[in-house]
Amino acid sequence: MSVVEDLRMLLADTLQLGARAGSLTADSALLNALPELDSQAVVQLITAIEDHFGFTVADDEVSADTFATLGTLSEFVAGKCA
Repeated sequence: MSVVEDLRMLLADTLQLGARAGSLTADSALLNALPELDSQAVVQLITAIEDHFGFTVADDEVSADTFATLGTLSEFVAGKCA
């Protein structure tokens, strides 16, 4: 699986998006576009990402830009995995 596919799965599970997750592309807006992605859900998603990919996200690495789209989130994750 690619990083985008893994993140799509994590978003589906964490936010309980159901079939809607399948329509998410790299250009899909996340923050302020998915009502399920509130501040608490961001924390849960970060934890799920850390567990799945095996790295830690520092508080100062989290920004609205990171969660702007599925693509920006996947770029962040890919950079952390490199």
